[in-house]
Amino acid sequence: MYEGPIQDLIDELGKLPGLGPKGAQRIAFHLLAAENAETNRLIGALTRVRDDVTFCAECGNVSADRLCRICSDARRDATKICVVEEPKDVLAIERTREFAGRYHVLGGALDPLSGIGPDQLRIRELLRRLGNQEDGVDVSEVIVATDPNTEGEATATYLVRMLKDFPGLSVTRLASGLPMGGDLEFADDLTLGRALSGRRVLV
Repeated sequence: MYEGPIQDLIDELGKLPGLGPKGAQRIAFHLLAAENAETNRLIGALTRVRDDVTFCAECGNVSADRLCRICSDARRDATKICVVEEPKDVLAIERTREFAGRYHVLGGALDPLSGIGPDQLRIRELLRRLGNQEDGVDVSEVIVATDPNTEGEATATYLVRMLKDFPGLSVTRLASGLPMGGDLEFADDLTLGRALSGRRVLV
């Protein structure tokens, strides 16, 4: 245990996701040895995030304005909405350059054991978006892109149940299966089963 401000900094850094006590200690001592300009840049960035970053009024993604850059882009396909759990998932899908539609960020996944039910997620906002025409265009497809884990699957199942009665709406789920470069012998049963059921026609 260190004394005073240094220990306070280590304690606060240690609360960040993915940082253990040793990582927090390394960062704290790096900041202690850093030039004032570097520390001030970090303080400035943290202050701007706290004061200037908000969530998009339409999709829930992080944004510096009322609408994020994706919702503001008239070139995006308004007939397709990809539903994700967190803003970081939007970035992951954008990196693929395979999707040109809009997004809807739920703000998490269903997890009753942690007290996260439908009311804690942005599901009502999604239903409202689908009930209203977006830019005068009906949404024709909702892609459910929640994580392939227990909470993500529960969320996907709930969304399918909520969306099945929307006329003319196709609800799809991201495919899951074998990773590129993987070996069949090392795949778990669930992953291999998903890969088989999600197979596609080549010829």
